[in-house]
Amino acid sequence: MSIRPLDGITVVSLEHAIAAPFCTRQLADLGARVIKVERPGSGDFARAYDKQVKGLSSHFVWVNRSKESLTLDLKQPAALAALKNLLKTADVLVQNLAPGAAARMGLTAELLHKENPRLILCDISGYGNNGPYRDKKAYDLLIQSEAGFLSVTGTPETPSKAGNSIADIAAGMYAYTNILAALLQRGKTGKGSVIDVSMLEALGEWMSFPLYYAYDGADAPPRNGASHATIYPYGPFKAGDGKTVMLGLQNEREWVQFCETVLENPELVQDERFDKNFKRNEKRSELLEIINACFGKLTAEQLIARLEQAQIANAHLNDMEGLWKHEQLKARNRWAEVDTPNGEIPALLPPGLNDSYDYRMDPIPAVGQHTDQILKELGLADSEITSMRASGAI
Repeated sequence: MSIRPLDGITVVSLEHAIAAPFCTRQLADLGARVIKVERPGSGDFARAYDKQVKGLSSHFVWVNRSKESLTLDLKQPAALAALKNLLKTADVLVQNLAPGAAARMGLTAELLHKENPRLILCDISGYGNNGPYRDKKAYDLLIQSEAGFLSVTGTPETPSKAGNSIADIAAGMYAYTNILAALLQRGKTGKGSVIDVSMLEALGEWMSFPLYYAYDGADAPPRNGASHATIYPYGPFKAGDGKTVMLGLQNEREWVQFCETVLENPELVQDERFDKNFKRNEKRSELLEIINACFGKLTAEQLIARLEQAQIANAHLNDMEGLWKHEQLKARNRWAEVDTPNGEIPALLPPGLNDSYDYRMDPIPAVGQHTDQILKELGLADSEITSMRASGAI
């Protein structure tokens, strides 16, 4: 088997929900050993979000493959001592506990670096480790709201959240890339570092053009459902068979092709109402009538064929079943099988094909599945492990 980039790296994670688990799953994809610390009995509360995947949570199975589960009640001294012993030789500690919880257990950079100066610490929180919002509770929807995401997403009448946990995902991505950077930095300096990732700052970065569109007090881009806020035609359009097709024009050359080949209306190219994007954007309703008159005579597949002929970007409006069955994913062999406590399930391989190694796609652990094994590695005797289990420490 080929060597993976993070083979030999040990990550300990005090994690729950999505942000930290998504970060550490990606580290595991690259070969890292990820030890997931969970509550004895129930484990990560995301395990109980739903039962959609063979009785397991859809959230949990997505972000927890290739990990080892260690159950510790960190309120008990023996359990906390085991964790601190584990961190003496670990490479990375990731945590997204409640604000201040790690520090109250003595898991501060100052104390941990005395024992292990090479340790990289990554804190993921809603608002960061300082500032007036430091101690404020933060969930994905609340951060979507604070970051302005809801103000530009939805219909003119109704702000809408993203259909996935976009704030958590953004924070998990920045935690992941910051840890990779810290490992490279440690290779140069020999020392670990401290990373402070804020969900607000992660999603704030992802606000991209809407943030600058509203620069210096200007109006923000309006909410336009699935249509582009400032480019037109760009978004969903109904075909005559009732199906929806997505299409997008980016420039005036494509507008000409759209008129001539898709609408079969070359005279429209010269129409001064629509000869620049800003004009088309201002006169959406007038242009939509013309588009609908043409599209209403075509099936979705006929419309897509015309768009392809005109080299206009387009897409099917897929649902989740459409993604499961997507022919492009199948053609590129993007599905793998991952084992779970309830049997094998399909999983998408991580984005990015690399010809020098294969991603790690190991099982999703049961709660506490690896507890005894890890404690024995730390030198604990069977009698000590039995005692910890009797007291509920593991």
